[in-house]
Amino acid sequence: MSWVKAFFESGGALRVSALWAGLGVGLGAFGAHAWKPLLLERPEGVEIWRTAVLYHLVHAVAMLVVAGQGGRANRVAWGLLWAGTVGFSGSLYGLSALGWRALGPVTPLGGVALLAGWGVLAWRPVCREA
Repeated sequence: MSWVKAFFESGGALRVSALWAGLGVGLGAFGAHAWKPLLLERPEGVEIWRTAVLYHLVHAVAMLVVAGQGGRANRVAWGLLWAGTVGFSGSLYGLSALGWRALGPVTPLGGVALLAGWGVLAWRPVCREA
């Protein structure tokens, strides 16, 4: 059994997904309170942070649902959603809070990974689950 399959079957993916969602809630609160003055110093800083949190939370919920399902396609989709959230939301967090403009090119790559994850989920009903 592969480590990825074992990770899912042991409930690891569910736990990571729940922690991922909790991190999204925490980052949302952090941006709304602790870092709000910092975010307001940057043009559109608050709006970019909100977008990052929204995508983070939506995809964390999707990851929770996918983690509870079996099959290789779901494991692939889960990994793409996780990587996409890291790339998309993570780059937006860095851009809005820290002004790291070098992260700008990472955002669309994260978006592509998110789209690929959703594509796998759309295709999953016609692929063999293993």
